[in-house]
Amino acid sequence: MEGPGTADDRLLHQRVVGGDESALSEVHDRLYPLVLGLAMRVTRDRSVAEDIVQEVFVTFWERPLAFDPDRGSLRGWLATIAHRRAVDHVRTEERHRVAAIGPRLTEPEPSPLEDWVLAADEAARVRLAVSRLPGEMREAIELAYYRGRTYRQAAVELGLPEGTVKSRIRLGLRRLADELAEKEV
Repeated sequence: MEGPGTADDRLLHQRVVGGDESALSEVHDRLYPLVLGLAMRVTRDRSVAEDIVQEVFVTFWERPLAFDPDRGSLRGWLATIAHRRAVDHVRTEERHRVAAIGPRLTEPEPSPLEDWVLAADEAARVRLAVSRLPGEMREAIELAYYRGRTYRQAAVELGLPEGTVKSRIRLGLRRLADELAEKEV
C-alpha cells in the first residue's frame, strides 16, 4: 500500500465528507483514467469496467469516511477498490461459466493473502518493465497510468502534441505487453 495521502488528498477528502459534489467531480476527473484502466485490464470488458468505475466512485461518495488519508493515498485506495471489484466480477463470471458446463474438478480459489501477494508481485514486475522503457515512452505512461492524467493533460505537461503522447503511450504499452507476456505476467 502507498504511504500517507497528500495534502491534496486530505483536502478533497474533507470536501467530499462535507458533501461537496465538486470535490467528487475533481476526484473523478483526476482518477477516472486510472480506475477505468485497472478495471479494464482485469475484466477485459469496457462495459463491465465502466460499471465498476461507477461503483467505485459511488462507494466513495456514499462512504467517504471509509478512506483514511493517514493510511494511504486516495489514488491507491480507489485503485484497490476497483481491483477488488473487478476480480470479484471475473470470479463470479468464472463460477457461472463452470456451473453452466457442469461439475468439474477445479483448483481452490486463492486466499485474500495470496491475491495480495500475487498482485504485489505483478505490480513490481510491471513497474520494473515500465522503468526499462525509453524515457519518452516511460514518461508518457507514468503520467497517464501512475498519475492519472488524460492524454490532453499529459500532452500539456510534456509540451507535446496530444497525438504524439498517444503514440508514445500506445507504443510503450505494446512493448510492455510483449515483455510481460514473455515473462508470463
